[in-house]
Amino acid sequence: MPGPLNGVRVLDLTGVVSGPFATMFLADQGADVLKIEPISGDITRRSRATIDKKGEFSALFISSNRGKRSLSIDVKSSAGREVLAKLVAKADVLVQNFRPGTMERLGLGVDDLRQRHPRLIYVSISGVGETGPYVKKRVYDPIIQGLSGFADIQSQPVTNRPQMIRTIVCDKTTAVMTAQAVAAALYAREKTGQGDHIQVAMLDTMISYLWPEGMMQYTVVGAEAKAGDPNDRPDLVFKTSDGYITCGTISDSEWQGFCRASGDPELASDPRFATPTGRSVNATARINKMQEYIGQHTTAEWLERLDAADVPCAPILRRSEIIANEQVVARGIITEFDQPSVGKVRQPKPAARFTLNEAKIAGPAPRIGEHSREILLELGYDEQAIQSMVEESAVRLAG
Repeated sequence: MPGPLNGVRVLDLTGVVSGPFATMFLADQGADVLKIEPISGDITRRSRATIDKKGEFSALFISSNRGKRSLSIDVKSSAGREVLAKLVAKADVLVQNFRPGTMERLGLGVDDLRQRHPRLIYVSISGVGETGPYVKKRVYDPIIQGLSGFADIQSQPVTNRPQMIRTIVCDKTTAVMTAQAVAAALYAREKTGQGDHIQVAMLDTMISYLWPEGMMQYTVVGAEAKAGDPNDRPDLVFKTSDGYITCGTISDSEWQGFCRASGDPELASDPRFATPTGRSVNATARINKMQEYIGQHTTAEWLERLDAADVPCAPILRRSEIIANEQVVARGIITEFDQPSVGKVRQPKPAARFTLNEAKIAGPAPRIGEHSREILLELGYDEQAIQSMVEESAVRLAG
């Protein structure tokens, strides 16, 4: 059966990662996503080095835009604006992540479009929101990591120097939040017949994401000064004699299981670690003590001991080891397909698996303007009109 969003048309006016990654999830779930690109193409086509001879694809672009159709137009031209107006009239969802004010200058402001198309779901993704003193800031992922507390929570234990997470966690988390919000709005529209305006700010998303355990000491108003920082402790990376593992000992049974696995009966009788409260208060001492034991044996030996004692544990895999990991292979998480002009590429399958309405990778990432002619013909333009737009540099066709 087709994906759960089969029949939904999404107009993707986004660039970089937060928007394209969100709309890619919708494409995986069956939506027809039309990627509207400038004549030069999305900036991420050339980000972090291209991987094809024509300079149209980067690995980052493929992993954020697979399964979409590309229409390359100059949205500032009169012809481009006309095309966009026709596309909006047929769209269920419009997603944009321009800086505030840009869509209004293009004649695509939210109030005007929602008045003319009340069923349209209009999505605005931004860095810090559409109000406040930072509203005009140019924003990328590290800016939000700095503002949201993510750099602080990664601080080095000894120097307390903040550190960035080495992946664009803010962009990608915002994408997941956006895709979920679109699904909710589509459901609401089925009941009310009305679209909605969804605003998703990266800053809002990441503070919300961090809060449950990362901001525990700030949850109770007035008790901030008394609350300890739950993150002021070593991380759960343990060096074995030949590699690294991680393991968790939250419950009494898990701690007792670790004690049995250590082979030292004295560890189980240490009063500092006998209760959940004690293990939390003395977390640094506990984790350092665990390291003393873990460093004495190999990764394989520790995993065997901990699994036998029913203690949560896993090897810490290098990225080069993930693809061949036995659990990843058993789940079939990674798939391969042909990407034109690049060759065979790997991608993870959609993480949400549907029993009836299968989500799947809809196809490779498109070339710049690969579907321009196809989409314009669907809108009623004839070949002569399309050729005129190409000659005016209002539209780009692939090749």
